[in-house]
Amino acid sequence: MANLILSDFSSYEVENLIFTIRNKQVMIDYHLAELYGVETKVLNQQVKRNIERFPERFRFQLTDDERNKVVTICDHLEKLKFSKTNPYAFTEQGVAMLSAVLRSETAVAVSVRIIDAFVEMRNAISRDGSIIKRLDSLEQSRVDADRKFDKIFSVIESRNLNKKEGIFFNGQVFDAYVFVIGLIKSAEHRLVLIDNYIDESVLLMLAKRNDNVSAKVYTQGISKQLKLDIAKHNAEYKPIEVVIFKNAHDRFLLVDDKVYHVGASLKDLGKKLFALALMNDVTAEWLISKIE
Repeated sequence: MANLILSDFSSYEVENLIFTIRNKQVMIDYHLAELYGVETKVLNQQVKRNIERFPERFRFQLTDDERNKVVTICDHLEKLKFSKTNPYAFTEQGVAMLSAVLRSETAVAVSVRIIDAFVEMRNAISRDGSIIKRLDSLEQSRVDADRKFDKIFSVIESRNLNKKEGIFFNGQVFDAYVFVIGLIKSAEHRLVLIDNYIDESVLLMLAKRNDNVSAKVYTQGISKQLKLDIAKHNAEYKPIEVVIFKNAHDRFLLVDDKVYHVGASLKDLGKKLFALALMNDVTAEWLISKIE
Protein backbone atom coordinates (compact mmCIF):
# COMPACT_ATOMS: atom_id res chain seq x y z
CA MET A 1 0.00 0.00 0.00
CA ALA A 2 1.41 3.36 -0.98
CA ASN A 3 1.70 5.80 1.90
CA LEU A 4 -0.21 9.03 1.47
CA ILE A 5 1.07 12.34 2.82
CA LEU A 6 -1.12 14.51 5.04
CA SER A 7 -0.46 17.65 3.04
CA ASP A 8 -1.85 15.90 -0.04
CA PHE A 9 -5.34 15.94 1.44
CA SER A 10 -7.63 18.92 1.77
CA SER A 11 -10.49 18.77 4.27
CA TYR A 12 -12.85 18.26 1.34
CA GLU A 13 -10.96 15.20 0.15
CA VAL A 14 -10.92 13.72 3.64
CA GLU A 15 -14.66 14.37 3.89
CA ASN A 16 -15.10 12.07 0.88
CA LEU A 17 -13.70 9.25 3.02
CA ILE A 18 -16.32 9.72 5.74
CA PHE A 19 -19.37 7.44 5.66
CA THR A 20 -22.55 7.32 7.69
CA ILE A 21 -23.03 3.87 9.19
CA ARG A 22 -25.38 3.01 12.07
CA ASN A 23 -26.31 6.67 12.29
CA LYS A 24 -22.67 7.58 12.97
CA GLN A 25 -20.09 9.37 10.87
CA VAL A 26 -17.11 7.06 10.55
CA MET A 27 -13.93 6.35 8.60
CA ILE A 28 -12.78 2.89 7.53
CA ASP A 29 -9.52 1.50 8.92
CA TYR A 30 -8.12 1.10 5.38
CA HIS A 31 -8.41 4.85 4.67
CA LEU A 32 -7.13 5.82 8.12
CA ALA A 33 -4.07 3.62 7.67
CA GLU A 34 -3.31 5.37 4.37
CA LEU A 35 -3.57 8.80 6.00
CA TYR A 36 -1.40 7.78 8.94
CA GLY A 37 1.14 6.14 6.64
CA VAL A 38 0.94 2.66 8.18
CA GLU A 39 -0.38 -0.73 7.16
CA THR A 40 -4.01 -1.45 8.07
CA LYS A 41 -2.92 -4.50 10.05
CA VAL A 42 -0.43 -2.44 12.04
CA LEU A 43 -3.07 0.17 12.87
CA ASN A 44 -5.53 -2.43 14.13
CA GLN A 45 -2.84 -4.27 16.09
CA GLN A 46 -1.99 -1.06 17.94
CA VAL A 47 -5.68 -0.58 18.70
CA LYS A 48 -5.95 -4.13 20.08
CA ARG A 49 -3.03 -3.45 22.43
CA ASN A 50 -5.04 -0.53 23.81
CA ILE A 51 -8.50 -2.01 23.33
CA GLU A 52 -9.81 -0.57 26.63
CA ARG A 53 -9.55 2.88 25.00
CA PHE A 54 -11.78 1.88 22.10
CA PRO A 55 -15.31 1.02 23.24
CA GLU A 56 -17.80 0.20 20.49
CA ARG A 57 -18.93 3.82 20.27
CA PHE A 58 -15.35 4.61 19.16
CA ARG A 59 -14.71 1.60 16.89
CA PHE A 60 -16.82 -1.25 15.56
CA GLN A 61 -16.50 -3.97 12.92
CA LEU A 62 -18.69 -3.81 9.83
CA THR A 63 -21.20 -6.52 9.02
CA ASP A 64 -21.06 -8.23 5.64
CA ASP A 65 -23.92 -6.06 4.38
CA GLU A 66 -22.26 -2.85 5.57
CA ARG A 67 -18.96 -3.88 3.99
CA ASN A 68 -20.67 -4.56 0.67
CA LYS A 69 -22.35 -1.15 0.70
CA VAL A 70 -19.03 0.58 1.39
CA VAL A 71 -17.39 -1.33 -1.45
CA THR A 72 -20.24 -0.31 -3.77
CA ILE A 73 -19.63 3.35 -2.97
CA CYS A 74 -15.82 3.22 -3.21
CA ASP A 75 -14.50 1.39 -6.24
CA HIS A 76 -10.95 1.35 -4.91
CA LEU A 77 -12.15 -0.74 -1.93
CA GLU A 78 -13.23 -3.56 -4.23
CA LYS A 79 -10.66 -5.96 -2.78
CA LEU A 80 -12.31 -5.70 0.64
CA LYS A 81 -15.34 -7.50 -0.78
CA PHE A 82 -13.37 -10.74 -0.83
CA SER A 83 -11.50 -10.21 2.44
CA LYS A 84 -11.95 -12.87 5.12
CA THR A 85 -12.07 -10.15 7.78
CA ASN A 86 -14.49 -7.25 7.66
CA PRO A 87 -12.98 -3.78 8.10
CA TYR A 88 -13.35 -1.68 11.24
CA ALA A 89 -15.05 1.71 11.34
CA PHE A 90 -13.76 4.52 13.60
CA THR A 91 -15.96 7.34 14.86
CA GLU A 92 -14.67 10.86 15.40
CA GLN A 93 -13.79 10.00 19.01
CA GLY A 94 -12.01 6.88 17.81
CA VAL A 95 -9.89 8.94 15.42
CA ALA A 96 -8.98 11.30 18.26
CA MET A 97 -7.94 8.33 20.41
CA LEU A 98 -5.74 6.96 17.59
CA SER A 99 -3.37 9.89 17.97
CA ALA A 100 -2.81 8.88 21.60
CA VAL A 101 -2.06 5.21 20.90
CA LEU A 102 0.03 5.73 17.75
CA ARG A 103 2.20 8.19 19.70
CA SER A 104 3.84 10.31 17.06
CA GLU A 105 3.72 13.96 16.06
CA THR A 106 2.54 12.90 12.62
CA ALA A 107 -0.34 10.95 14.17
CA VAL A 108 -1.48 14.01 16.13
CA ALA A 109 -1.31 16.24 13.04
CA VAL A 110 -3.21 13.67 10.95
CA SER A 111 -5.89 13.28 13.64
CA VAL A 112 -6.33 17.05 13.83
CA ARG A 113 -6.83 17.25 10.06
CA ILE A 114 -9.32 14.35 10.07
CA ILE A 115 -11.27 15.80 13.01
CA ASP A 116 -11.42 19.09 11.09
CA ALA A 117 -13.07 17.16 8.25
CA PHE A 118 -15.64 15.68 10.63
CA VAL A 119 -16.43 19.15 11.97
CA GLU A 120 -16.68 20.63 8.46
CA MET A 121 -19.10 17.88 7.48
CA ARG A 122 -21.27 18.51 10.53
CA ASN A 123 -21.37 22.19 9.65
CA ALA A 124 -22.35 21.35 6.08
CA ILE A 125 -25.08 19.02 7.27
CA SER A 126 -26.45 21.71 9.57
CA ARG A 127 -26.55 24.12 6.60
CA ASP A 128 -28.02 21.77 4.04
CA GLY A 129 -29.82 18.55 4.91
CA SER A 130 -29.61 17.42 1.28
CA ILE A 131 -25.95 16.37 1.59
CA ILE A 132 -26.38 13.79 4.34
CA LYS A 133 -23.76 11.20 3.57
CA ARG A 134 -24.12 7.78 2.10
CA LEU A 135 -25.26 4.62 3.76
CA ASP A 136 -27.81 5.51 6.39
CA SER A 137 -29.22 8.29 4.22
CA LEU A 138 -30.91 5.50 2.25
CA GLU A 139 -32.71 4.28 5.36
CA GLN A 140 -33.77 7.39 7.28
CA SER A 141 -35.21 10.76 6.48
CA ARG A 142 -33.12 13.88 6.04
CA VAL A 143 -35.04 15.60 8.79
CA ASP A 144 -34.21 12.90 11.34
CA ALA A 145 -30.54 12.94 10.38
CA ASP A 146 -30.37 16.73 10.63
CA ARG A 147 -31.87 16.65 14.11
CA LYS A 148 -29.43 13.99 15.29
CA PHE A 149 -26.34 15.76 14.00
CA ASP A 150 -27.55 19.15 15.25
CA LYS A 151 -28.06 17.59 18.67
CA ILE A 152 -24.55 16.09 18.66
CA PHE A 153 -23.00 19.37 17.55
CA SER A 154 -24.87 21.40 20.17
CA VAL A 155 -23.85 19.00 22.95
CA ILE A 156 -20.19 19.22 21.94
CA GLU A 157 -20.31 23.01 21.87
CA SER A 158 -22.17 23.38 25.16
CA ARG A 159 -19.88 20.93 26.92
CA ASN A 160 -16.58 22.29 25.66
CA LEU A 161 -16.75 25.74 24.12
CA ASN A 162 -18.66 27.61 26.79
CA LYS A 163 -16.32 26.65 29.62
CA LYS A 164 -13.55 28.98 30.75
CA GLU A 165 -11.31 26.31 32.23
CA GLY A 166 -11.03 22.59 32.54
CA ILE A 167 -9.04 19.52 33.49
CA PHE A 168 -8.32 16.94 30.79
CA PHE A 169 -7.09 13.40 31.27
CA ASN A 170 -4.87 11.08 29.25
CA GLY A 171 -6.69 10.20 26.04
CA GLN A 172 -9.02 13.22 25.96
CA VAL A 173 -7.41 14.42 22.73
CA PHE A 174 -10.65 15.42 21.06
CA ASP A 175 -12.20 17.15 24.09
CA ALA A 176 -9.04 19.15 24.73
CA TYR A 177 -8.72 20.04 21.04
CA VAL A 178 -12.32 21.28 20.78
CA PHE A 179 -11.91 23.26 24.01
CA VAL A 180 -8.79 25.07 22.78
CA ILE A 181 -10.29 25.68 19.33
CA GLY A 182 -13.25 27.28 21.08
CA LEU A 183 -10.90 29.71 22.83
CA ILE A 184 -9.07 30.47 19.58
CA LYS A 185 -12.33 31.16 17.72
CA SER A 186 -13.53 33.41 20.54
CA ALA A 187 -10.71 35.92 19.95
CA GLU A 188 -11.82 39.23 18.44
CA HIS A 189 -8.49 41.04 18.03
CA ARG A 190 -5.40 38.99 18.83
CA LEU A 191 -3.98 35.68 19.95
CA VAL A 192 -0.60 35.27 21.63
CA LEU A 193 0.82 31.86 22.47
CA ILE A 194 3.80 31.29 24.75
CA ASP A 195 4.84 27.68 24.23
CA ASN A 196 8.36 26.28 24.04
CA TYR A 197 7.40 23.39 21.80
CA ILE A 198 5.22 23.89 18.72
CA ASP A 199 4.76 22.05 15.45
CA GLU A 200 2.49 22.14 12.39
CA SER A 201 -0.53 21.01 14.44
CA VAL A 202 -0.31 24.24 16.47
CA LEU A 203 -0.20 26.28 13.27
CA LEU A 204 -3.34 24.50 12.08
CA MET A 205 -5.10 25.33 15.34
CA LEU A 206 -4.23 29.02 15.13
CA ALA A 207 -5.36 29.08 11.49
CA LYS A 208 -8.92 28.63 12.78
CA ARG A 209 -9.00 32.13 14.27
CA ASN A 210 -11.25 34.77 12.76
CA ASP A 211 -9.89 36.68 9.76
CA ASN A 212 -9.40 39.94 11.65
CA VAL A 213 -7.43 38.35 14.50
CA SER A 214 -3.63 38.53 14.61
CA ALA A 215 -1.51 35.67 15.95
CA LYS A 216 1.93 35.66 17.51
CA VAL A 217 3.88 32.76 19.02
CA TYR A 218 6.81 32.91 21.44
CA THR A 219 8.82 29.68 21.44
CA GLN A 220 12.30 28.67 22.54
CA GLY A 221 13.61 27.63 19.12
CA ILE A 222 12.74 27.40 15.44
CA SER A 223 14.07 24.31 13.68
CA LYS A 224 14.57 24.12 9.93
CA GLN A 225 11.45 21.98 9.61
CA LEU A 226 9.37 24.37 11.72
CA LYS A 227 10.65 27.32 9.70
CA LEU A 228 9.55 25.54 6.53
CA ASP A 229 6.14 24.70 8.05
CA ILE A 230 5.64 28.33 9.08
CA ALA A 231 6.51 29.55 5.59
CA LYS A 232 4.08 27.10 3.98
CA HIS A 233 1.36 28.00 6.46
CA ASN A 234 1.82 31.75 5.97
CA ALA A 235 1.71 31.35 2.21
CA GLU A 236 -1.81 29.91 2.43
CA TYR A 237 -3.33 31.38 5.60
CA LYS A 238 -3.21 34.68 7.43
CA PRO A 239 0.41 34.91 8.67
CA ILE A 240 1.44 33.85 12.15
CA GLU A 241 4.42 35.69 13.64
CA VAL A 242 6.78 33.28 15.41
CA VAL A 243 9.64 34.67 17.52
CA ILE A 244 12.27 33.07 19.73
CA PHE A 245 11.81 33.53 23.47
CA LYS A 246 13.94 31.42 25.82
CA ASN A 247 12.84 32.70 29.22
CA ALA A 248 9.52 30.89 29.62
CA HIS A 249 8.91 27.70 31.56
CA ASP A 250 5.11 27.56 31.59
CA ARG A 251 2.72 27.91 28.68
CA PHE A 252 0.18 30.69 28.22
CA LEU A 253 -2.53 31.46 25.67
CA LEU A 254 -3.56 35.12 25.45
CA VAL A 255 -7.01 35.68 23.95
CA ASP A 256 -7.53 39.41 23.43
CA ASP A 257 -6.86 40.70 26.97
CA LYS A 258 -7.46 37.39 28.76
CA VAL A 259 -4.62 35.16 29.93
CA TYR A 260 -5.00 31.39 30.12
CA HIS A 261 -2.43 29.20 31.84
CA VAL A 262 -2.02 25.99 29.82
CA GLY A 263 -0.57 22.95 31.56
CA ALA A 264 0.66 21.26 28.38
CA SER A 265 2.04 22.28 25.02
CA LEU A 266 -0.78 22.62 22.51
CA LYS A 267 0.75 19.94 20.33
CA ASP A 268 0.44 17.46 23.24
CA LEU A 269 -3.17 18.13 24.23
CA GLY A 270 -4.81 15.06 25.72
CA LYS A 271 -1.67 12.96 25.96
CA LYS A 272 -1.36 13.37 29.74
CA LEU A 273 -3.35 14.89 32.60
CA PHE A 274 -3.27 18.68 32.35
CA ALA A 275 -5.32 21.74 33.26
CA LEU A 276 -6.20 24.94 31.42
CA ALA A 277 -7.33 27.87 33.54
CA LEU A 278 -8.23 31.53 33.12
CA MET A 279 -6.01 33.85 35.21
CA ASN A 280 -8.46 36.50 36.39
CA ASP A 281 -5.86 38.78 38.03
CA VAL A 282 -3.53 39.04 35.03
CA THR A 283 -4.01 40.99 31.80
CA ALA A 284 -2.48 40.22 28.44
CA GLU A 285 -1.03 43.74 28.21
CA TRP A 286 0.79 43.30 31.50
CA LEU A 287 2.23 39.90 30.53
CA ILE A 288 3.35 41.09 27.08
CA SER A 289 5.06 44.12 28.65
CA LYS A 290 7.16 41.76 30.74
CA ILE A 291 8.46 39.70 27.82
CA GLU A 292 8.99 42.34 25.13
